[in-house]
Parts: sequence; C-alpha cells; structure tokens
Amino acid sequence: MTSQTTIDKPGPGDGVPSGSAPARGLRGHPWVTLVTVAVGVMMVALDGTIVAIANPAIQNDLGASLADVQWITNAYFLALAVALITAGKLGDRFGHRQTFLIGVAGFAVSSGAIGLSSSIGAVIVFRVFQGLFGALLMPAALGLLRATFPAEKLNMAIGIWGMVIGASTAGGPILGGVLVEHVNWQSVFFINVPVGVLAVVLGVLILLDHRAENRPRSFDVLGIVLLSASMFALVWALIKAPEWGWGSGQTWLYIIGSVVGFALFSFWETKVREPLIPLAMFRSVPLSAGVVLMVLMAIAFMGGLFFVTFYLQNVHGMSPVDAGLHLLPLTAMMIVASPLAGAAITKVGPRIPLAGGMTCTAIAMYGISTLQTDSGSGVMSLWFALLGLGLAPVMVGATEVIVGNAPMELSGVAGGLQQAAMQIGGSLGTAVLGAVMASKVDSDLAGNWADAGLPELSPAQAHQTSEAVQVGVAPVPPGTPAEIAGKISDVAHDTFISGMSLASLVAAGVAVVAVAVAFLTKRGDNAEAGAGMGHI
Repeated sequence: MTSQTTIDKPGPGDGVPSGSAPARGLRGHPWVTLVTVAVGVMMVALDGTIVAIANPAIQNDLGASLADVQWITNAYFLALAVALITAGKLGDRFGHRQTFLIGVAGFAVSSGAIGLSSSIGAVIVFRVFQGLFGALLMPAALGLLRATFPAEKLNMAIGIWGMVIGASTAGGPILGGVLVEHVNWQSVFFINVPVGVLAVVLGVLILLDHRAENRPRSFDVLGIVLLSASMFALVWALIKAPEWGWGSGQTWLYIIGSVVGFALFSFWETKVREPLIPLAMFRSVPLSAGVVLMVLMAIAFMGGLFFVTFYLQNVHGMSPVDAGLHLLPLTAMMIVASPLAGAAITKVGPRIPLAGGMTCTAIAMYGISTLQTDSGSGVMSLWFALLGLGLAPVMVGATEVIVGNAPMELSGVAGGLQQAAMQIGGSLGTAVLGAVMASKVDSDLAGNWADAGLPELSPAQAHQTSEAVQVGVAPVPPGTPAEIAGKISDVAHDTFISGMSLASLVAAGVAVVAVAVAFLTKRGDNAEAGAGMGHI
C-alpha cells in the first residue's frame, strides 16, 4: 500500500505534493532532520533512568514517603504508556512536525517546573505532564524519519535513532549521579530546559511537515477512551502486582478489566468509520511479529537489567556512578552496533540480524545468570557487551519492521505501537522477573539462614529480611557483632544471587522464544511510501 505525502515549502505556504518543492539548504535535509529529532528523543530516553538516581535526594529534601517516591517513576511511566498510541494518531492527523515541537516544548517546560517545585505533589503532577508530552514526541520522531528518508537509508537512520535511545538510557545513571552529587537533584530536571530549547529551535528551522493525503480526518473518541482505560488497567496491575501479590484479587481485577477493555476496543474498531488503530494493520504478519518481538526484547532486557543494577550497587557496593560506568560496555556496544545493524538490515533484510541479535541476548542473559558475588569486572563487561551487541539489531530491526509495514498515513500510530510495546514489555519484565526473584528468595532464604547458624526469624522479621534480600541488601541491624554481620551479608548476597540467576535464566528463555518470532519478520512493504523527501 503506497501513500502520497504533502510537505511544507521551506517558507510559509500550504503543503504541496511530494517532489514538487525540494528542500532548500538544510531545511528538510534527512540527516539534519535525524539530528533534530534525536536531540528531542534524547531527553525522553535520558529521563527514563536519570531520575532514579535523584529519587533519594528528592525524598530527603521534600520529606516524601517511599510510596511518594515510587509515584515519581510510576506517574511518568503510566502517562507515557497510556498516551503513546493516541499521541501517534494526533501526529498522523495534524502533522508530525507540529506534534514533535509541542511535545519537546511541553517536556522542557514540565521539566523546569519540576525543578522549581517545593512539594512532592507538584513533582508528581508535572511528571504526569512529562509523560504526556513525551508520548507526543516519540512517535512523531519516528513519523518524521519515515517520511523523510528513502527506503534504502531508513534502516541506517533508525539505527542511529536507536543508538541515541540506548546511549541516553544507559548513560542516565552516570549523568544523574554526577549531577546529584556535585550540583543538586533539581539539576537533573533543569538540564532538559536548554536541550528542549535547542530541539525547538532546530525543529522550527529544519523540520518539514509531511502529511499523507489520506491521513485521518476525524477522531475515534470512544476508541481513545477504551484503549487508554485498558492500557491503564494493564500497566497499573503490573506496577502494583509486587505490592498486592500476583494471587491478589485486586491484581486480577485490573488484569481482567484490561482484557475486557481490549476486547471492547477491538469490537468497536471494526464498527467505527476511522478507527484509532485499524485492525487490518495486524493482518500483516511481519508487523504483528515486530510488535511481539519488541515486547519480548523489552521483557528480557529491561527485566534482566533491573536486577543487574542492584547486583552492582548492593552486592558489590558500588556507587551509582561506578555502577553506571560498569555498564559502559553495554552502552558502547549499542552505540557502535546500532548503525552497523541498520546497514546490515538494509543489505540482507531483518530476519537474520533480528534472530542473531536475540540469540546474543539469550547467551548474554545466560552469562549474567552465572555471575557470583565475587565475579570480576572483566567477566561482567563481557556479558554486558554481548547484551548490547544483541539489543542493537533488535531495536533497529523491530522498529523498521513495525513502521515500515504500516501505511504511511498510520506511521504515527505505528510509532506509538513500537514505543507502547517496549514500555509494556519493560513493565512485564520487571513485574514477572520480580515475581520469579521474590519466589526464589522466599524459597531459599530460610534454609540458607538456618544453614549459617543464624537465630531463627519471626514471620514478620522473615518478611522484612526477604524484601531486603530481593534487592541485594544485607539487613544487618546496628550493633551486630562483626562475625554475625558477615554471616548475614553472605546469606543475603548468596540468596540474592540465586534469585538473580533464576530470573536471568527466565529472561534467556524469553529471548530464545523471540528468536523464533524474528523469523516471521520481513522488510517493510510500505517503507518506500515516504521516501525521497529532501536530499541525502
């Protein structure tokens, strides 16, 4: 299915058919467009991890409770995940340039407002706005790349785009640690303001407005409500499951509610004239496989990496900055491998690179499952680097498969699907692998504790000890004799390692399933729809 696109001229004026108004100078140049959207995307990706480092300082400064601090992360994640697909539709309807600029400006203003906030309530409210504006920005960035780059250059562009996301995500803890340690927690948010200003200025000067001629002309309001409610129920259940318990009636009430909501949404989408997500999109096996692959990749990567940060900081006793530095092999490999993966996918198609990437991911997660309390930096670096090598082609290839197999007029929705799949996969990975970790720790802790000759714990003490061990903390009471303290630390860390090992093996199994899914993908049938805007 090939769609025509209109773009705006380098100066004021109405859109004209593609090709009749070539870009002048840098305006509309594909590679400069890539740099522009990368600056904006960098803010959102960085914010996903940089804020975690600032949470303890925010808690102390504003007198927040643990639940309040958790909401700093959850509010942002919920708003982002729920709004992504709807935000992509807005870009398809009104133009990705406008949507991108609003998203960047709103994200920067919200970040500045958080830095000026004097209460935890205000921080949480503005984190919601950050998530909503981030949702506008991310699909619009992909839509702009899809419309600007010709098919033979699109994979390379998405490779660089993925490299920026990977580097920003992994670099967040390092930058956050430096800022919190040497400036203050507010600087973690203030840093987005000049970056946002730069992205807006570049966007106004560089970006062209690409709109498909058969783009949506109306809004599926009921579809937006049903999808948003269903996404909220699902993500909320995943966030709260560790607290409520997987067998809790509350958890299953939200899960069942989300399933019913998605069923009603699917039924409604077959009846409305211009649906939010035309279900015919999923008749494309490669597109559906790309979405599933993105979910599986995020489960294995984000879920597995969640425990690695605790391993580095709480078992090895590293500072947040040191822990971030130990993850540099992962970041560096993603930076190097993402553009190379884009080139390889352009040459041979996505199947082999995607399958190879998930194979590397499976091997890396297996390797992480073998780490011990005394594993050296060299061994850790090997597995982290292999993980980065495996993730790069998947980030690039699955994105191209989803966006390239969607019609041009739905490129924003496809971008929203890609991002939503990654967010839900990350949430699933953290929740499911967290449950695996908790179950293993609960199973092993009492026996390990008794074998070490430590005093028997009351049920309440056992519960508190288990919660601490699940994040690698040795619960040593103040004033404990050194010999006993050493035994408690050994038991806690050994039990944590057993839980991390099992969780990593489950993540490796998920990656193996993803290898099979990768063989269902193929190059996007519609990748050429937006090709040729500007010049290469």
